[in-house]
Amino acid sequence: MNQTVLEELLYGRGAHADSVVCVSDIPAEIAGKTITGYPHSVWQTLWHMNYWMEHELKRIRGENPAYPAHASESWPEEPAPPSQDAWDRELKRFAELLAEFRGFAQSQAEVLDRQVPETDPTKAVRSRSVIEVLWQIVAHNSYHLGQIIVLRAALGAGPPTRPDTW
Repeated sequence: MNQTVLEELLYGRGAHADSVVCVSDIPAEIAGKTITGYPHSVWQTLWHMNYWMEHELKRIRGENPAYPAHASESWPEEPAPPSQDAWDRELKRFAELLAEFRGFAQSQAEVLDRQVPETDPTKAVRSRSVIEVLWQIVAHNSYHLGQIIVLRAALGAGPPTRPDTW
């Protein structure tokens, strides 16, 4: 796959909705609501996405972050953000992390092919290239953004405003 497709999918071009648009117009009080039968709120899901993007960026930068001992460490306990300011900071963090990934997606082959050591002790000792890490984040974000869109609809707060029409 070429880098243009990767970059477009980070932001949700083509077949995907714009990643930032999917969350940017959700008020904090809606972001903190949950629905029966689903374990997480929009706040928790976005926080989780940011957690893993930050973790993977640290790996790419060579910072060797600790891998969480349990999946629960990558989710906030409380379903609601503590304040509108906290929600706004998380939205800003999401956009900034995407921008950093975009920068890597625009890199030359020597950067994209560079190996990134694995930090998960349960996996075989190996490494992945920067581009493989980027594709993993695209898949992870796509999965969770789909959940956010369904949550929005279930909470009566969706779909996100899209610039395209059908």
